Amino acid sequence: MSPWVERHRPKSFEDIRGQDEAIEKIKRFINEFNSEKTKKALVLHGPPGTGKTTLAHVSAIETNSEIFELNASDLRNKERLEAVLKPAIEQKSLIFKNKIILVDEVDGISAVDRGGLPELISLIETSSFPIIITANDIWDSKLSPLRKKVELVHLKEVDYKTIKDVLIWILRKEKHFVDNEVLTRIAIKAKGDLRAAINDLQTISKISDPSNITFDERNKEVDIFNAMKFIFKGKTTDETLKILDSVKMPLDEIILWIEENIPAEYSGKELARAYDLLSKTDVFKGRIYKQQYWRFMIYENIFLSYGISASKKQSKAGFTTYKRPTRILKIWMNNQRTAKKKSIAEKYANYSHIGQKRAMKEFPIIKQIINSNPEIAKELKLDEEEVIYLKN
Repeated sequence: MSPWVERHRPKSFEDIRGQDEAIEKIKRFINEFNSEKTKKALVLHGPPGTGKTTLAHVSAIETNSEIFELNASDLRNKERLEAVLKPAIEQKSLIFKNKIILVDEVDGISAVDRGGLPELISLIETSSFPIIITANDIWDSKLSPLRKKVELVHLKEVDYKTIKDVLIWILRKEKHFVDNEVLTRIAIKAKGDLRAAINDLQTISKISDPSNITFDERNKEVDIFNAMKFIFKGKTTDETLKILDSVKMPLDEIILWIEENIPAEYSGKELARAYDLLSKTDVFKGRIYKQQYWRFMIYENIFLSYGISASKKQSKAGFTTYKRPTRILKIWMNNQRTAKKKSIAEKYANYSHIGQKRAMKEFPIIKQIINSNPEIAKELKLDEEEVIYLKN
């Protein structure tokens, strides 16, 4: 199943919710490009999930423009920019009427990658086409020279009511139903991150009763998204070793996030190498739990951050949509099945005056007995979900 974030990505300005002011500024920037009043580049900045990259792509659709996209990994040095960006800002599109240059996540440049920033600023001044740049934190000190050359457009966090309206619209398109209270919780917990809310919605749409699910505060996911981007797309440095220290999430959960998203960034030998290091992380995790050798945690961190980052020869170009780990959902669903099994065994044990441990041990036989006569389920007062569990 394709991600709902991609399937329902806006195709026009009318489809974009909660960013009316930003849309008007983008329209004016493109329409007045090359006039004396307008700068050559515009920066869309704001928290993750507010639609920065989407706005750039929709701008290209609305103006019948080709979009030429780069990200932080393309900005590492002057030579790279001269080879990639310079021809793009000089040559007209062969197919489309216009062209828009998108420089995505410019604040992803690490401290050792600043060589490309002066060249980017130089190329902005000579560009024949409008340049749209995205950044989570444009106020980073290293981006000070860039701020002087661009027009800044802030994208605000999307109001939870607007997020909820978008979720309802998606559910109608997908012909799914989710309880109104659950939708409200998703929208509030997203904290303005519409992309994360849609990902949560797709996850819980697979569950028969999502009312008891607890949604994490969104700041954890913001941290893990940035950390994965740093590991997968950034240059491997001493900073890479420290990146996971700032993620407010248990290391076991971080492992699941990395495991889920490695195939989106690596392939071939690089993919094999990354998974090999991930498996070594798991080995040391086992040693920590079994032998209580907590000093081994340093090896977990090294393999998971520096090791996986160093597995690549070159970062994958373009924007990558990272997914929530499916194993978390599988673990939750397995826990739900286990809970059903225990509740049925407990009811059977109380009715037949045997121990619950014995009922759990003999559960395959008990299951056959209950399924042999519908009246037994009624006698045990099994609920509908327990009956469905027994039939599967």
